Amino acid sequence: MADLFFGGPFRRLLYERHFPPDWASASATAAMDWVETPTSHVLRINVPGLGKDDVKVQVEDGNVLTVRGAAPPAAAEKEREREKEVVWHVAERGRPEFAREVALPAEARVEQIRASVDNGVLTVVVPKEPAPARPRPRPIAVSSKL
Repeated sequence: MADLFFGGPFRRLLYERHFPPDWASASATAAMDWVETPTSHVLRINVPGLGKDDVKVQVEDGNVLTVRGAAPPAAAEKEREREKEVVWHVAERGRPEFAREVALPAEARVEQIRASVDNGVLTVVVPKEPAPARPRPRPIAVSSKL
């Protein structure tokens, strides 16, 4: 019964590491969609303005998928150098930076994870182990001594 309420996507709320020390530099959590298909889990994470070299995807602690991203610092510095005579009044956008951790389910094949970036969306595909075949019901003969 507990698996009904705490299994699947809700499991990560209870067991996820909420404030890891290496997240201290991350300024935001990227928006994410997580879809489960019969053969895989598909995670789509918004990474606007970032390319494949700006995003790092890795598996830690056996089943924790970690995604980090940041724009290269050189791009932001070049932009500010071009605008030396400009007076900044508000600079809220800053350097896009994020970090996200997801506890993967037990049936995930972490060795076969694929990731790609296209049009500002990082797509991570985590293949699943095939579900075991259901055993067919078989009749059992009942004997009696009467």
